[in-house]
Amino acid sequence: MTLLSACATNKITGRSQAMIVSDETAAKQSTTAYNQLIGEAGDKRLLDEDTYQLSRVQSIAKPLIKKAVELRPEAKDWRWEVHILKAEEVNAWCMAGGKMAVYTGLLDKIQPTDDELAAVLGHEISHALLSHQAEKLSRAQMQKAGLAAGMLAGAFFGVNLSSIAPMADSVATLGLQLPNSRQAEAEADAVGIEIAAKAGFNPEAAVTLWQKMMGQEGRAAPEWLNTHPDPASRIAAMTIKAQQLMPVYEEAKRQLHDGGSTAQALEHATPAP
Repeated sequence: MTLLSACATNKITGRSQAMIVSDETAAKQSTTAYNQLIGEAGDKRLLDEDTYQLSRVQSIAKPLIKKAVELRPEAKDWRWEVHILKAEEVNAWCMAGGKMAVYTGLLDKIQPTDDELAAVLGHEISHALLSHQAEKLSRAQMQKAGLAAGMLAGAFFGVNLSSIAPMADSVATLGLQLPNSRQAEAEADAVGIEIAAKAGFNPEAAVTLWQKMMGQEGRAAPEWLNTHPDPASRIAAMTIKAQQLMPVYEEAKRQLHDGGSTAQALEHATPAP
C-alpha cells in the first residue's frame, strides 16, 4: 500500500517510480553530503588541483546543463556545481540537485576527448534529471524501514570515495551503496547521449568511451563500469542510438557555428555613424 501510494510518473520517461523520498529531500541531503565532501577534500588538497582540467570539465558541463534544463525546466533552479576530486578510481557522478564530481582517475586513465567526457557527464546528469537518487532512497526506505533516510543519504548516490581516505566520517562515505537498476542505467544512457548530441557533442563518442572503459577491465575494473552492467549490449544499443542522433548533433553543430559566425561578424562590424 505504501509503495502504490508513493509512486509518481516521471515526466521525461513516462515510467512510474517509487517516490517516498521526494526530489527536494534527496537534493537537500545530497547538498549536505556534497558540501561536507568538498570541504574535506579541499582541506586535504584533493580538490581541483589542475585548473586547466577544471576549466575544461566546467566548460563541457555548461552546455549539457542548459540542455538538461530544457528537458526539465525546474532544474534551472538547482545549484549546479562540478569539481574534480583527486582519486584513483575511474569514476564520475551527479547527485540529486546537480552536484557533480569527476575523478582524476577517469581523466588520467581513460584520457577522454571532450566528446567522450560529455558522454560521461551527460549520463551522470541524467541520473539526477530522472530522479534516480530519490528513487533509490525510496526503495531503501521500503526495504529497510528501520533506517532513517538522512543516515543513508550519500551512501546511495553510487559514490565510492574509498581512495579519498581518511574521510570515514563524511556522510558521503558511509560504506553502503546501491547500484542503479538496469532500467535506470538504460534511461540515463538514452537521455544522456541525447543531451550531449543536442549540446553539440558527437554521440558516437559514447561508444568509444565505453570501449575505453572496457579496456580498463584487464588492469583494474573501473568503478564507473562496475555499476553499469552488461557493457557489450549497451555498446550495441548506444551505437544504434548514436546513429539516430547524428542529424541532431550535426544540426547543433551548424547552429553553434552559425551563432559564432554571427557574433564574430557583429564584433567586427563598423559602427554606424
